Amino acid sequence: MARVVTRVTGSAQEVGRWMQPRRDLVHERVVQRSTLVEGTTPATAVFEAVDGPFRWYRRTARCEVDGDGGGTAVVSTTDFRLAVPYFAWLVTLPTRRALRRLGEDGRQPWWAPPQRLGAREASVLGVLAAASVVTGYLGTLLTQTVTFAAEELGAGGSRAQSVVLAAVRLGVLLALALVAAADRLGRRPVLLVCAAGGCLAAAAGAAAPTLAWLGASQLVARGFATALAVLVTIVAAEEMPRGARAYAVSVLGMAGGLGAGLCLQALPLADLGLRGWRLVYLLALAGLPLVRSIARHLAESRRFVAAHATVALAGHGRRLALLAASAFFLAVFTAPASQLQNEFLRGERGFSASRIALFALLTNAPAGVGVVAGGRLADLRGRRVVGAVGLAGGVAATVAVYASTGWPQWAWSVVGAVVGGATLPALGVYGPELFPTSLRGRANGLVALLGVSGSVTGLLGAGVLAERLGGLGPALGLLALGPAVLVVLVLVAYPETAQRELEELNPEDRPSSGAAPEPTSPPPLPPGHRLP
Repeated sequence: MARVVTRVTGSAQEVGRWMQPRRDLVHERVVQRSTLVEGTTPATAVFEAVDGPFRWYRRTARCEVDGDGGGTAVVSTTDFRLAVPYFAWLVTLPTRRALRRLGEDGRQPWWAPPQRLGAREASVLGVLAAASVVTGYLGTLLTQTVTFAAEELGAGGSRAQSVVLAAVRLGVLLALALVAAADRLGRRPVLLVCAAGGCLAAAAGAAAPTLAWLGASQLVARGFATALAVLVTIVAAEEMPRGARAYAVSVLGMAGGLGAGLCLQALPLADLGLRGWRLVYLLALAGLPLVRSIARHLAESRRFVAAHATVALAGHGRRLALLAASAFFLAVFTAPASQLQNEFLRGERGFSASRIALFALLTNAPAGVGVVAGGRLADLRGRRVVGAVGLAGGVAATVAVYASTGWPQWAWSVVGAVVGGATLPALGVYGPELFPTSLRGRANGLVALLGVSGSVTGLLGAGVLAERLGGLGPALGLLALGPAVLVVLVLVAYPETAQRELEELNPEDRPSSGAAPEPTSPPPLPPGHRLP
């Protein structure tokens, strides 16, 4: 239980504000008042939370005489416990700072979502963020280790690695089947199967006798990881309020980055010897206890549980084609730019495993700034402009990374991570938003399938172009034409979905009355009660 004590002196108006319910990070209600001071101001007042990201919340405000000036002061004591599993330690400090001062009515702190989260929403977001850590590790594993695995298994060179990285993309077929099953069976059971199955399949790569065997095990692991990434985004969109969906995607992106960072921190194990890279795969087993914990906390999506019509994919072809083409054009560039970076740094720039890990950690860590800012701006100002600017700037900076050496290479990588980070929440939220509940899994699975097709095209094309043009830098310069097309699509063809309910975007999900349901937050829970 955390406590915040604030003593305020000043004008009667300022003191009086602290004696009234606050409506910023938390929406309070009065549960007790005592006698009055001078007939107007309560001597004490006790408040509880009507809405806010707390399992427990109670604030007591007490008026007293200011010993220095003889005026009136107020002492506000707030006790709270956040409803954020796994990451409460990260959010408690900024929450304490926010509770020490009164914000404007309805205005959230800069680090919080634009629209207030309730206890359930905060809990769900924390659980999904933990699942995203697993996704981030599994999705980064082969990318970071393939160059070392190829050396031991006798299959070095960019072209051979490009083939393996492209082949494991066939795991998207498994992902498609899994996310389609989530439309029938529910989000929760399929999500848990994906998380556990991905960890086990990834760990199996530690015993791979050949690069082909490693690729086969990673094909299965990638299938689970891809489905897991799609499902956490779907659940976030279905659970979050309309003014916080892009913000939630940004949080999930940062959590995925944390998982990728854990993989990078483990990468120096590859320097222990020719077989050291296998230890990085065994570490995937550490995700299984986390998956078990997630199973205890995660409830089924409310929008899936709520009555909703079962609709056919016909009639949604335009949206599906738009997002699928976008995924293809983006992946043509991003897949080789990210998947072949280690081989580029090791082969063309002479980096060791430790230096590769240092480069990735130092230059990608600032990406969180762009991700969070992009999420807030996408919710407040709209998705399209934020997505287009982040996409164009991020791709241009990435091309510059592969064309430079020395400190400019590090600097351009930071710029690309920060600016490009805004693209993740601004465009990543469209997939769940543009399809009704009964199609959300299947449609996003098909979008992922086209994205994988773009990845395969980009990886194979980059390998061939790199050999013909003398390096990955010129190859990526040509492949950047794909994102350039996407920028045009975003500005011209994408609808604006910010601040709109999912039922407004997808009328098939509206109840018979025609009114879109507004998901409500439950009241704060008593201490010791675990949210589902």
